[in-house]
Amino acid sequence: MIGRGLARIGLFLLMSLIPLQMVRAEPILIAHRGASGERPEHTLASYERAIDQGADYIEPDLVLTKDGVLVARHENEIGGTTDVADHPEFADRKTSKQIDGVEMVGWFTEDFTLAELRTLRARERLPDLRPANKRFNDLYLIPTFEEILKLVRAKEAETGRRIGIYPETKHPSYFAKIGLPHQAAMLALLSQYGYENADDPVFIQSFEVGNLKALRAATRLRLIQLVDAEGGPADLPGTTYADMLTVQGLGDIAAYADGVGPSAAMILAPEGPTALVGRAHDAGLQVHVWTLRMENSFLPAQFQRPDDPQGRGDFTGYVQAIAATGVDGVFSDFPGQARAALSATTH
Repeated sequence: MIGRGLARIGLFLLMSLIPLQMVRAEPILIAHRGASGERPEHTLASYERAIDQGADYIEPDLVLTKDGVLVARHENEIGGTTDVADHPEFADRKTSKQIDGVEMVGWFTEDFTLAELRTLRARERLPDLRPANKRFNDLYLIPTFEEILKLVRAKEAETGRRIGIYPETKHPSYFAKIGLPHQAAMLALLSQYGYENADDPVFIQSFEVGNLKALRAATRLRLIQLVDAEGGPADLPGTTYADMLTVQGLGDIAAYADGVGPSAAMILAPEGPTALVGRAHDAGLQVHVWTLRMENSFLPAQFQRPDDPQGRGDFTGYVQAIAATGVDGVFSDFPGQARAALSATTH
């Protein structure tokens, strides 16, 4: 109880550092890979649970198959998120590749046709951290992007509300180099399901720059430049994300994107909010922050609860502190709990 009391005091002090004019309406809630804290990520079950919990948008990370079909996986390497290692017929597909300068070993979607991928089943990516999710292992297929769009349409008809799509193009320059570009297939499907204009509930995101610029020339859908505290875009060697987040850099982003997607630590430091949200807003950019998770291992120290039997911290306090910085959107693995925290802040 003392630990929780100190955490609440810390939250009060942290909130007191946030100017009143920065407190905004409830940010949009983006279900990170679906309700991935409760179901294996990037499955129709995960997306549907997120929608049922009130997420405004669901986020599919998009990679491609050998025959050019967009499917949802966090990475094109699928050894950790499927049962592919248990399929002897695919043992010879295991290989080593350089993806954006990083050596990766495993099985890759671009080496499988869609029909072959459909023989696999999804598994929990973080089994040690989320052991309860293992009970859903081997139940769900790898979904195609079109299946996700069909699910959204069905849930819209059921609930009577619009449900947004927030796809991320994963490793777009890598896929383009091997003859499997994202853009045409993704835009064609979005158009087929009625997503074409800036007021449609779609954001397309990428850590790279070139594909966002190409998308800006091809679509009126909104675009988000993802950034991180370290490194830089894989397609712009020598450019860092820090360079892109200066006043000049944010102005350059505003020429081709509608917002930026920074990590949570970039907008809420231990001593209080950083200046990034204000700088981005001054440039006319929205700010959608990733990724809010309940586990202590993902939380800043002031929101951790080391004595919690589930290994979870003060998630409500964390979500509310992030929202109070004035961000326009938040990604979360736990959309139900994030929705409750956001609603308690604004009502």
